[in-house]
Amino acid sequence: MDITFKKKRQDLQEEFLAKSMDVEHGAEDLNAELENCSMNQKFITISPGCVRCNLCAEECPVGAISDATSINIAKILENCVKCEICAKTCPVGSVHVMESNTTLDEDVSYRLHEVKVPHRTIRMKNIDVNPEKCQSCGTCAKFCPTGAITVEDEKTAEINKDMCIGCGACANLCPEGAVKLERKLGDTARTWKLTTCDEICVACGVCEENCPVDAVRLEDGKVTIAEDKCILCDVCSTKCPVGALKLERLTNES
Repeated sequence: MDITFKKKRQDLQEEFLAKSMDVEHGAEDLNAELENCSMNQKFITISPGCVRCNLCAEECPVGAISDATSINIAKILENCVKCEICAKTCPVGSVHVMESNTTLDEDVSYRLHEVKVPHRTIRMKNIDVNPEKCQSCGTCAKFCPTGAITVEDEKTAEINKDMCIGCGACANLCPEGAVKLERKLGDTARTWKLTTCDEICVACGVCEENCPVDAVRLEDGKVTIAEDKCILCDVCSTKCPVGALKLERLTNES
């Protein structure tokens, strides 16, 4: 998905003045002029195609995704660090990594671009329904993304194991806990590279203090990254006051 739309500079100027108006002093005291600028942002969103498997929430290393229910889809929370693990994990591609670019010159241009990320391997190893617990409610069949589950009146739900992808929506939503799933979950592809520059680093320790997974250490005045812990989020690189840490995308997907 790639969307671009524009707004007239004058319209933005008027909106800015209207929102900035001081009631006490009045609009006549305002004389603001917007300067040319450009801003890039990245955010992650979950589409309505979410099957409520909660695999994204389970795999999120910082607990930044609220659990889905039969009524509500999963939701990205404010403490998201944009590591993209949820998007790489979602078995049905309902988690999207979006990049936005806003440019202010003669006009205001907004561009939304979806970044394609490689998905990790998810395989069903074994899945069974406990006939003593199953109440034939049909919830599992309703959310199964492949139609692998059939439920007849007052009969135990049946799962076509050849069609099951191991997403876990049925196991997560079954109100009686009647579905037992075993699956194989592969590693997430490393699509980013984090580099440090000792010559620029001022050994302030901001990166170490802000790393959400304790992967950054300041040792003898130098920054070290524990690759087995690092989730390649954008926290240390954006918090660094001198730009000594840089996060660069390795793939050409974006």
